[in-house]
Amino acid sequence: MADKILQSMSRGQEVTITNDGATILKSIYVDNPAAKVLVDISKVQDDEVGDGTTSVVVFAGELLREAELLVNQKVHPMTIIAGYREACDCARGVLEGASFNHAADPERFRQDLLNIAKTTLSSKILTMDKEHFANLAVDAILRLKGSGNLEAIHIIKKTGGTLHESFLDEGFILDKKIGVGQPKRIADARILVANTPMDTDKVKIYGARVRVDSMAKVADIEAAEKDKMRTKVRSIIDHGINCFINRQLIYNLPEEMFADAGVMAIEHADFDGIERLALVLGGEIASTFDNPGAVKLGRCKLIEEIMIGEDRLIHFSGVALGEACTIVLRGASTHILDEAERSLHDALCVLKETVADARVVYGGGWPEIKMAKAVEELASRTPGKKALAMESFARALRALPTTICDNAGLDSAEIVANLKAAHGADANSRMGVDVVRAEAGDMAELGIFESFRVRQQVLLSGTEAAEIILRVDDIIKCAPRQRG
Repeated sequence: MADKILQSMSRGQEVTITNDGATILKSIYVDNPAAKVLVDISKVQDDEVGDGTTSVVVFAGELLREAELLVNQKVHPMTIIAGYREACDCARGVLEGASFNHAADPERFRQDLLNIAKTTLSSKILTMDKEHFANLAVDAILRLKGSGNLEAIHIIKKTGGTLHESFLDEGFILDKKIGVGQPKRIADARILVANTPMDTDKVKIYGARVRVDSMAKVADIEAAEKDKMRTKVRSIIDHGINCFINRQLIYNLPEEMFADAGVMAIEHADFDGIERLALVLGGEIASTFDNPGAVKLGRCKLIEEIMIGEDRLIHFSGVALGEACTIVLRGASTHILDEAERSLHDALCVLKETVADARVVYGGGWPEIKMAKAVEELASRTPGKKALAMESFARALRALPTTICDNAGLDSAEIVANLKAAHGADANSRMGVDVVRAEAGDMAELGIFESFRVRQQVLLSGTEAAEIILRVDDIIKCAPRQRG
């Protein structure tokens, strides 16, 4: 699918460039209630398995188009739904039978994961460097050791450089500078992650009036504030830490005190960053400091400052959560980086699903052709009008390879006919769409693999969405109230 530029109508007029189906559908205003159901399934597909967002909408749309033709031939919607249901079960069985699993063999499984990542990335902005990014994604996911916790993979976007300069770093990188006069490198760090105001050492009185009869009294108030602050900083230092990271600002006085005590203080850490940091360091975010025993400190082997491009960042290595890592994306502009992040996120989600359910199928329209063939065979054995619905279901499945061809600017009728013939002649055929050579090609040789979960989710979600819209006999809209 080609990329789209979306410009928002709000005041900022931000521009998004993307080809992620769910992102596009989320961003456009849809008036038609049936279309809203389709937008919804693309969102669910995105949350559930991360990829196949465009496929699922194409498939549901085709099912509805076929259903409309059947309704015009006096086939009742309930009959169509019954036919679709049986066809869906049949297709699902074929898909399960056609999948293969290499989880027992780490070498082959890694190769499967690489192929899946490359297939996912090949329709996205990262296609030029898909080898590089597929390796990044697979390394990051395999580090998780099957926990599937994507929170532990932190993605930082830094403009400058080219996409090829993106890299994976073990540990955690926080996009902040180290404060003035503080240690630049700490080994064996004990870290307190906090969310607490550290900016009360000056008098700031909002909306309250205080009457004093001399400037000395103002000085007293200031002194009291400073004392309060000193006590607070001492109680923080008493936790036996050498690094303090705060979600909020840290003013000069506490910063000085931390520097004197040899504690690195990092202020204003971004919110996602700090939640993730606490997770990765194995600590908890604290906001009261009276009881040092109750606070869980984070730990890591080394904190140091690193340079990426023009910027300084803080690097935590040897963190408590060993599987944590950071992917640093480089690129020419923020739009490219945003889209690269979405593409990489899709790949990570699909890989996470594949690690959880290691079944793999060939890609490139191969499963759909295979399912369509089985559904047509079932239709030829089914009496009554239900058979018509099943044939329609098979045609809708074939729309997916057709769409792949159309998007690549190929002759879809020719290629899909060849695929149909290849699968008809040989039940074990591995032919799918080879968009590079513009012909039917062997998916196993080309290494075009997809996660079984993604294909299954497309099949089930698409069928259910079509069914729910079919159940509605007519969409009734209330005429807008006349404004006098």
